[in-house]
Amino acid sequence: MPTPPPRPPRTALPLELHGALRKLGGAILRGRKPAGPAAPREEGCLTVASYNIHKCVGVDNRFDPGRIAAVIAELEADVLALQEVDRRFGQRTGLLNAAALERRTGLTMLHVSDTPGGHGWHGNAILVRQARLVRLRRLHLPGAEARGALVAELQLPAGRVRVVAAHLGLLRRHRAMQAEALLEAIRSGSPMPTLLMGDLNEWRPGIPSSLVPLESLFGPLDPGEPSFPSRLPFLALDRILAHPRDMLAGVEAHASPLARLASDHLPLRARIDLRRAQEETLAAAA
Repeated sequence: MPTPPPRPPRTALPLELHGALRKLGGAILRGRKPAGPAAPREEGCLTVASYNIHKCVGVDNRFDPGRIAAVIAELEADVLALQEVDRRFGQRTGLLNAAALERRTGLTMLHVSDTPGGHGWHGNAILVRQARLVRLRRLHLPGAEARGALVAELQLPAGRVRVVAAHLGLLRRHRAMQAEALLEAIRSGSPMPTLLMGDLNEWRPGIPSSLVPLESLFGPLDPGEPSFPSRLPFLALDRILAHPRDMLAGVEAHASPLARLASDHLPLRARIDLRRAQEETLAAAA
């Protein structure tokens, strides 16, 4: 009887797929962690958040801006970066009722759109509580897709802060280019505490990550809080990064029942100590 030909060697799964499967397993083991209440406000401390609202379409495929507004109210944020706030095709008008949202949450949407009726710049918006806009830059980011970012310098009761709101591209090489462009924009401004918030579309840690260039300013990046998909999050696509790094604390995914339904991303929420960051920035500049 002839000997059967040897089987070809089994192809190993790519390391990136192994990583994703490990994260999925961890998400299943953790179960559905309920969202906790916002921490009590302390002098000089603020709550910041980032949320990809998926054009107000939930995981049930239902368009419902009211649900998104309710999740935003749950966050109790002082500064909020939103992604996908405008229609994608045709006239890019905003999808939220900004006036009603302000009455409900006290958050004012910065005027950043160049489209009548629009909310954002390439879908990015920034909402603030008791803040004055000092300077605003609208960036075109490199890459095949039309992507952009906002760089807003804000004067808050606790001090001045730079907020960069971004939604990076789907291709790794383009995200790396976009990360470099964000760094260049930050470094061209005056030294001040800086937040980078948004959907950075990258979950891989370490060298494979397209976000490695950001470490030169924000320090080593941790694996991040899983925020996608909202039903069972295991990929850390959304990020809140800070410089100085130690002004940031308590980064968490807000996993309320409504947040799991309203969008395919969970919002991220964190606390910052802005007065401490102001002191560190002044000391470093001296």
